[in-house]
Amino acid sequence: MTSPRDDDRFDWRAAERDLTGDAPDANVVDLDAARTARISADTDDGGPVLVDSPAAQRTPRFTLDGVRAGQRRPILPAWLRSRAELRDTMRWAVGHLLHTTAYHATRTPKYAGKLALRAPAGAWRMLSGATRWLFDWEGEPVRQATVRRENAEDYLKLSRQRDRRVRWRGIVATFTLAIALAGGVAVALAPEWARWAVLALLVTLCGMFGQPADKPLLDTAVVVPRVARLTSDVVVRALAVLGISGITQAIAKQGNRAIAFTAPIVRDGPGWRADIDLPPGVTAGDVIERRDRLAAGLTRPLGCVWPEGQPEVHPGRMLLWVGDQDMAAAKPAAWPLLKASGGFDLAKPVPFGTDPRGRIITFDLPYTNLLIGSIPGYGKTAATQVPMLAAALDPYAELWCFDFKGTGGLDPLEKVSARYASGQDDDTAEEGLIALRELRKECQRRAAVIKGLPKAVCPDNKVTPELARRRKLGLHWLVVALDEVQELFSHPEFGKEAGELAEKVIKLGRALGVILVVATQRPDAKSLPTGVSANAGTRFCLRVMGQIENDMILGTSAYKNGIRATMFAKKDKGVGYLVGAADDAQIVRTFYIDGPTAEKITDRARALREAAGTLTGHAIGQAAPTPAVRRDTLLDDILTVVPATEAKVWAETLTERLAELNADAYGDLTRDQLTAALKPYGVTTGQVWGTDPTTGKGANRRGIERQHIADAVAERHKRRGDKAA
Repeated sequence: MTSPRDDDRFDWRAAERDLTGDAPDANVVDLDAARTARISADTDDGGPVLVDSPAAQRTPRFTLDGVRAGQRRPILPAWLRSRAELRDTMRWAVGHLLHTTAYHATRTPKYAGKLALRAPAGAWRMLSGATRWLFDWEGEPVRQATVRRENAEDYLKLSRQRDRRVRWRGIVATFTLAIALAGGVAVALAPEWARWAVLALLVTLCGMFGQPADKPLLDTAVVVPRVARLTSDVVVRALAVLGISGITQAIAKQGNRAIAFTAPIVRDGPGWRADIDLPPGVTAGDVIERRDRLAAGLTRPLGCVWPEGQPEVHPGRMLLWVGDQDMAAAKPAAWPLLKASGGFDLAKPVPFGTDPRGRIITFDLPYTNLLIGSIPGYGKTAATQVPMLAAALDPYAELWCFDFKGTGGLDPLEKVSARYASGQDDDTAEEGLIALRELRKECQRRAAVIKGLPKAVCPDNKVTPELARRRKLGLHWLVVALDEVQELFSHPEFGKEAGELAEKVIKLGRALGVILVVATQRPDAKSLPTGVSANAGTRFCLRVMGQIENDMILGTSAYKNGIRATMFAKKDKGVGYLVGAADDAQIVRTFYIDGPTAEKITDRARALREAAGTLTGHAIGQAAPTPAVRRDTLLDDILTVVPATEAKVWAETLTERLAELNADAYGDLTRDQLTAALKPYGVTTGQVWGTDPTTGKGANRRGIERQHIADAVAERHKRRGDKAA
C-alpha cells in the first residue's frame, strides 16, 4: 500500500490555528453584512439579484399580469343582478313598509294620548324658553360674575349689549304676538274642522316639546339586532384560541401579520365576509373542524359562523362569513314555486334552498343524478321532496317514488306518481327491484330512439328540453326517487341485483332523460354501492358523524379539502353541503315544505297533468307490472317438482314441470324469466348434463342444481326466523 503524497496531506495544525484564531492573519466575517453588501453592490451595478433576497421577494407595485389575475368586484350587488333576488328584496321592502305603517297606525290613539299628557309640560317649556330668550336671562350669570369681580367696565358693556338684545327681541316678540292674535281670530272664525286641526297641531307641538329624553313617542315596530362589526383584530384573536399549533406559533412570531386578509372585510348580505390566508401548513379544514371554538372566540352563536374552504385557490385559503342572526333561528324562506301560478319547466333550475346569506340556491336536475345523505332526523326526506315536487309541477315529467322507510314521507306525491310504493317489507323491496329492471329496459329503449333520430334533431345524442316535450317519442323527463335506499341495497335477496341495476341506470340515464334522486341514512359500501355514489353528479350531505360517511356522499377527499358535513350542529336541521350544483361547494338550508303544503302543491300538479293528459300509472289506479313468478312460493314449488334423487335439471324441463303444477302462475314462464326470478336468491343457472326425452340423446343445457334451491330455502327460513325473533 503506497502512502499519499506529502502535498495531498491535510494540515490539521494549520486548520486548528485558523479555528482558534491563532493564525496571524485570521479574520472573522459577518456573513449577513457581507451578503447585504453584495446584494447592494449587485443591485446598484445592475447585476444579478439573489432569488432569496428582499429585493427579489418584494411584490411589484404594478404589472399588467397582476392586474389581469386580479378579481374584479361586481359593479352591482348580487341582489340587483338576480331577478329573483331583486323581486324578493322588493317584496321584503314593501312588506317592511306595510308592517311599519300598520304597526304605528294601530297605535295612533296611544300616541295621541301621550301627546295630550305631555302638552302642558311642553307648553310650559315653550313659554319659559321664550321668556328667557326675550329678557336675555341666559346672559345673567355672566353679568353677575362681573359684579362679583367689581369690574365696572365689563358690566357696563354687558348691560348695553343686553339692552340692545332686549329691544330687538321685544320687537320680534311683539310682531310675533300680533301675528298669533290675528291667527287666533282667523281660527275662531274658521270652520269647526279647522279649529280642531289647529288645536291638534298645537297639542302635537307642545307634546313633542314636553317629551322626556328617555321616553320616545313612537314604539319600535321592528327590533333590529345590534351586532358588533367584524374586524381583523377580532378574527385573529378568535383564530388564536383554536389551539392550532401552526396558528399559535405564527402569531407568537409575527403578531397579527401572521393572518393575511386577501380582501377588506366587507358586508355581504346580512353579515360580514372575510377572505383569509392562514399561516403556512394550516388548512381551512383545521379551522372548520373547530367551528364551535371559532364561534366562541368571535362571541357569536354557532349558527352565525360559517367557515368555508376554497381549495381551488389553495388549501390554506378560507372564506369566513359571520351572520347577524343564527341561521337556524332565522325565518325560513318560502319556496319560490309555492305561489307561482301554473306549472314548472323542469329544464329550468330548481330552487333547492338558501345559503347562510339568504340567497336562493338552485341546481339543474336534468343531466344529473342527486344523492342525499345524513344521519336520521336531519331533513333527508324533506330535501328529497323539494326536487320531486318541482318535477311534479312539470306536467310532462313522469314520477316514480319509492319510500323504503314506510313512514309516508313521500305520500303527497302518490297522487301524481306513475309508480309508487311505501313500506319496509319484502314486497316493497321487490317492487323497487322490478322498477329498476323496467328502468334499465327504458334506458335501452330511449337509447335506440335517440340513435334513430336525425343529427339535426338530436345533435348531441341526448334528450333535450324540446325532445322531452314531444310525447310521441317517449323521451319525457323520468324522475325516480328512492328514499332510504339502503333498505333496498342491503336486502339479502334483492340488494345485489338492485345495486347493479342502479349503477347501470345512473351511468347511462343521465343523457337519456332518466334522473335518480337517491337518499340514504347509512352511506357505506354495502348500503350504497360505490358505483352509485361515484356517478352521482350532484350531492347533498346533511349532518354526518365521520369522515368516511362525509366522503361517501360528497366525494373522495372532500373532508380533506375542508368540505365537512361533520361540522353541522344538532340544531342545523335541513342544513348541509351541496356539491356539484356550482363550481364550489355550497352550504344550503333546504326549503321546508310541510305535509299540508305539499298536498296543495301536488293537488295543483295533478290538475295540470289532467289538463295535459299525462296522468298515468299508479296515479289513475293502474297496477304496476308484476313479476313473472310468485316470489313467495317459487323455491318451494321447485323443490316439489324436482325430487331429491334428481341433483340437476334443465331450465326448460323445470318450466314445463312448474306449468303443470300451477298453470295460472307458471303457464307463460320462460327460461329467461326463471333465471331473473332466481337471481335475487343467489341461484344462477349453469351447464347441466341431461337426456332429451324426445330424442333420447344427452346434451349440455342451461339448468340448476337442486341443492342450491334447498340452500336458498334454508337461508330464507333462517332470515325470516331472525325477523320474527
